[in-house]
Amino acid sequence: MSSRVNIRLVQMEVRPGRPLENTEKILNRISEAKAAGRTLAVFPEMAIPGYLLGDEWERPAFLRECEACGEKIRAASAGITVMFGNVGIDWQRRNEDGRVRKYNALFIAENGGFRGPEGGPYPFVIKTLMPNYREFDDSRHFFDTRKLAAELGRDPRDLIAPVHTACGRIGAVLCEDAWDQDYAVSPLQVLGGKGVDFVVNASCSPFTFNKNNKRNRVFAEAARRLQRPLVYVNNVGIQNNGKTVFTFDGASCIYDRQGNRVETLKPFAEGVMDYTLGAELRVEVDRDLPATAGSDATSHFDAILYGTEKFMKGCGVERVVVGASGGIDSAVVAAIYRHLLPADRLLLVNMPSRFNSPTTINLARELAKNLGCGYVEIPIEDSVALTRAQVDGVDVRWPDGVKRLALTDFQLENIQARDRSSRVLATVAASFGGVFTCNANKSEMTVGYTTLYGDLGGYLANLADLWKGEVYELGRYLNETVFCRAVIPEGSFAVVPSAELSVAQAVDEGKGDPLVYPYHDKLFRSWVEDWNRATPEEILEWYLDGTLEQHLDYPGCVKDLFPSTKHFIDDVERWWNQYQGMGVAKRIQAPPVLAVKRRAFGFDHRESQMGARYTLRYEELKKRLIG
Repeated sequence: MSSRVNIRLVQMEVRPGRPLENTEKILNRISEAKAAGRTLAVFPEMAIPGYLLGDEWERPAFLRECEACGEKIRAASAGITVMFGNVGIDWQRRNEDGRVRKYNALFIAENGGFRGPEGGPYPFVIKTLMPNYREFDDSRHFFDTRKLAAELGRDPRDLIAPVHTACGRIGAVLCEDAWDQDYAVSPLQVLGGKGVDFVVNASCSPFTFNKNNKRNRVFAEAARRLQRPLVYVNNVGIQNNGKTVFTFDGASCIYDRQGNRVETLKPFAEGVMDYTLGAELRVEVDRDLPATAGSDATSHFDAILYGTEKFMKGCGVERVVVGASGGIDSAVVAAIYRHLLPADRLLLVNMPSRFNSPTTINLARELAKNLGCGYVEIPIEDSVALTRAQVDGVDVRWPDGVKRLALTDFQLENIQARDRSSRVLATVAASFGGVFTCNANKSEMTVGYTTLYGDLGGYLANLADLWKGEVYELGRYLNETVFCRAVIPEGSFAVVPSAELSVAQAVDEGKGDPLVYPYHDKLFRSWVEDWNRATPEEILEWYLDGTLEQHLDYPGCVKDLFPSTKHFIDDVERWWNQYQGMGVAKRIQAPPVLAVKRRAFGFDHRESQMGARYTLRYEELKKRLIG
């Protein structure tokens, strides 16, 4: 390695599907790095095309444009070494789907040329490990090092090699290549045995709550094991796969050879980081580092605020309508949008029926007053009565006679929910020149405790990756830390959660949702978010051996919630049937969910409409418990 390497780490917003725009930004940052005397500029994975593009990768015209953009960066590399992510294309070979061969690649441009790994077949580094979990689906589009080695009749380790540059022998890897614990091949271990001077990991890694803490542990251990500095660069911005919107927090940093995290860029913001590697392979910086994570509510707020703002701008949204019920969900949504929008661009709408209490109506009014935004009450009693009069009791002619339609009380509840969203909110949003929000939380979406074309409507569900208890925590955080005053009324925290669609849900009588959120949040989380996701079989196993509370991390006693074991099992089956039954159909038709945690609904939580099912072991346990 040269005696000193002056590195500039570029944490940039990558706009998916906008290679020209991204390339212009990269070229500007290269010019700035040259002017600052930097010898190496490092950009994120897929910095030119973006990463989550769906099947845009199947369009040759798009690929040609990405390739041409890469050539512009090559031409701009005189006097500097530039590392950047792009799609690598071999127009003479085919992928296993019959389309042109594509690689998730890291290019190293230097003095007008590209430099590839020593002994490699291409002038770029190929991603070796293809993640195929959660939102990732890399092998759908990209060939990897292991497949290429098999095709060439070589050991994959032969193709993993340092890149010799003016800055030294660089161990260049892409994102998953450093998360190698569960793979048969470890790119970092291979590079460590081939005499690299330092390692660069270029990533396009979506934000997930607490993931940075794990990444710090994994990468720090890798730096210690290799006894080499490790440079990590990640992008910011948002990308999506249609049904799920992911934020990218950056959090780019560098680890010294002892595994100390010695420099970190601010999350959720573009920026550059300059540091110098010395000949002794130690990092020459001495700065106080920001904390890697704050409280749960802080992390949730940062990601939701950032993702919501970016999504709004991407969709051209400038005005927002929120259906304000007086409850905590709509209050938190309204407060978030008020933090993003001027008061005259936020409108709260309360839509009372005869089942709405003065308590919740007054809470909605108080919220609007505290936020200083627009507010209107549009009663729905007359329109619901009209719908009932039009349908209830109407005669339908059939070949074998006339039969009469009859609306049940439950169907009348759904009519109210749909009237509020599909009719009132959609119309008000159109008149206001904006969109209306979906205020659903993850607890409701898990079991479909929501109405299709009703409260499940809206342009974005930005709270739908938070459990109900986390929504309350976020509400407190908004009051205490963001606004530093009680913009969300205390009554919205205290009132019983309720849809207020029938006399059975009268909040002033303490009646509300059929969910005990402190318990059901934990139960549903075990079905959805746990890495080895639980089913009713495990729930009964744990209940039987007395460890259910421990497995769910529930602080109370589950048996205190139900009068008998049968009632407990009936509750499990009720919600499991909803989760795997109608809940799936509802989630498929739900608005995009803003992901902040593991297993967000949409493409991160892939599911098929198969209906609820139970294992034989479950039936045996059930019989053992209740006979």
